[in-house]
Amino acid sequence: MLTLQNITKHYNPGSVNEMCLFDGFHFTVQSGEFVSVVGSNGSGKTSLLNLICGSIETDAGRILVNGQDITREKSYLRHRRIGRVYQDPSKGTCPAMTILENLSLADNKGRHYGLRRGINKARTSYYRELLAQLNLGLEDKLHTRVGDLSGGQRQAVALLMSTMTPIDFLILDEHTAALDPRTAEIIMELTDRIVREKNVTTVMVTHNLRYALEYGDRLVMLHEGTVVLDRSGAEKEQMDTEEIMGIFNRISVECGN
Repeated sequence: MLTLQNITKHYNPGSVNEMCLFDGFHFTVQSGEFVSVVGSNGSGKTSLLNLICGSIETDAGRILVNGQDITREKSYLRHRRIGRVYQDPSKGTCPAMTILENLSLADNKGRHYGLRRGINKARTSYYRELLAQLNLGLEDKLHTRVGDLSGGQRQAVALLMSTMTPIDFLILDEHTAALDPRTAEIIMELTDRIVREKNVTTVMVTHNLRYALEYGDRLVMLHEGTVVLDRSGAEKEQMDTEEIMGIFNRISVECGN
């Protein structure tokens, strides 16, 4: 279980641009839960993910994983238990390296390499089997540089890499936003299958309201660092995109937009 307790976060402290995004913020994700997070720009969606991953620090409050305080744990240590896929397909892979080399790196995440080879040839057949499950023909491109792949193929590889080793959390930061509609559908279907098969606790930030409704067990809307909507189970299933847009519009009017 992931718990953010009484989180406070300021940006540009001490300047004329100082902004308090989170003030006494609380957020909990149950083990095995798939949470979709939506909200307008500046609502705190990506900042929430960065706090969980340790990319930014809290000013106050605690972050707990299964009761263990990780608030001051370094980001590289957190990433041993966290897989993250970014909006930009180039961020989750090494473009100058082949698919085989990228998968080998991910397969050895958190291990000490020493002076042995980075590629274990005995695992090549396993990597080919994993890629074949994507139905993108990548199993025949093991020696192709990742930088030569399309955005969708690269994002599929990044998603696969992020879940190759046992992880506690999968963090998806608008991971379909840079893809064309057809490819985005493929990546979302792949995401859902991986999450279900591995039963990994997942937090997905998205601007696609249909994806937020169709995928995941729970839907959360943020606005100015505050949870303004939290639906799960039957309550979430009864929602539609018009209802969510209605909430967006009401908030916009209240803010004078």
